[in-house]
Amino acid sequence: MTLTTERAPQPAGGGRGAKRPGLFDRIAVYNRQVVAELRKVIWPTRNELVTYTIVSIVFVTAMVALVSLYDFAFTKAVLGIFG
Repeated sequence: MTLTTERAPQPAGGGRGAKRPGLFDRIAVYNRQVVAELRKVIWPTRNELVTYTIVSIVFVTAMVALVSLYDFAFTKAVLGIFG
């Protein structure tokens, strides 16, 4: 009779009973994954960035003007009706 020290198989992929990595290991894995994803990003050129910024500012300015116009018109209408 031979005595062997067989260990119970661990579940694959973090199932019940699997040992979780420590907090710092999980943070390190997260940071590596973030850096890997950021390397996949296609960053805009300086010219594109300036163009996008100008378009955004013009759009926001137009929306502010439109809302201000509606506010002014509705204010005049309400004051004309209720006096």
